[in-house]
Amino acid sequence: MDRAEPLLSVEGLTAGFDVRGRLLPAVQDVSFTLARGETLGLVGESGSGKTVTALSIVRLLQPPGRIVSGHIVFDGHDVLSLDQEGIRRVRGAGIGFVFQEPTAALSPVFTIGDQIAEGIVAHGQAGWPEARRRAVQLLEAVRVPDAAERAQNYPHELSGGLRQRAMIAVALACGPPLLIADEPTTALDVTTQAEILELLEDLRERFGLALLLITHDLGIVAQTADTVAVMYAGRIVEHGHTRDVLRGPRHPYTQGLIASIPGRAEGVGRRLRAIDGMVPALGDLPAGCAFAPRCPVRIDRCRTEQPAQSNAPDDAPHLVRCHVSEECGT
Repeated sequence: MDRAEPLLSVEGLTAGFDVRGRLLPAVQDVSFTLARGETLGLVGESGSGKTVTALSIVRLLQPPGRIVSGHIVFDGHDVLSLDQEGIRRVRGAGIGFVFQEPTAALSPVFTIGDQIAEGIVAHGQAGWPEARRRAVQLLEAVRVPDAAERAQNYPHELSGGLRQRAMIAVALACGPPLLIADEPTTALDVTTQAEILELLEDLRERFGLALLLITHDLGIVAQTADTVAVMYAGRIVEHGHTRDVLRGPRHPYTQGLIASIPGRAEGVGRRLRAIDGMVPALGDLPAGCAFAPRCPVRIDRCRTEQPAQSNAPDDAPHLVRCHVSEECGT
């Protein structure tokens, strides 16, 4: 996706895990850009490489995981060439990260207010008294009721929805221009999910944030994202403006995901469609297209040749990796 001076540019990212002397690739040749103020939805089943991509951007992929190759440029800086002090400044002040499970991400022995204030102090933006005051303001910004009182609570004293709001406040503490939200509505009830998504959209508009939203739910992408990148087995298989991808999906995997949305294909009250088979294990990827064993329209090339990324016939910014789409000219 070509844009002038993107806030974030990921090009040819490959990352994986060293297991028994062998690299198991979790992300392969992933490329995308994200403009200031834009929301990009990164969507796919569990195991598709979404979280590994996000952790690689902020260099939090822990051994045996490692980044093998590629370029990550944030706000004009090559993230992969930064020293530890440089990447520390990027985390929090440049890129805020909302982790998938706030209970695991938040420390159980410090109050919510102090955990928000800690980042402000660590980045030299204020001393502790001012940082604690800002922490209450941030809790108010993420719609935590009785913010001053909640700032004195420990994570276990909050509900799941309030913990997620507190995690968002931690991510926003230093005013980063980019927020990465990794499955921010996981394990929340439907009402709370809707509230968190509405909050993220409100914060994006209020603070002019760019948002990388990681999810397995295309319904969430349809509501919130300007562009969408669909991942399967470590590769982006389709990427374009959300409206174009959802209205005219070109990859069979994207088509299957859309068909499985409740009420989308068969109508309300009908049995949901499912994509047969499972995502292949990292160490057992097929020689050709990774989706070929599950694809209902595969051809012989799909089993032996990795499809290249191609643009839409009308030169619209709609990219797809699919032999069938290429041969059919769609």
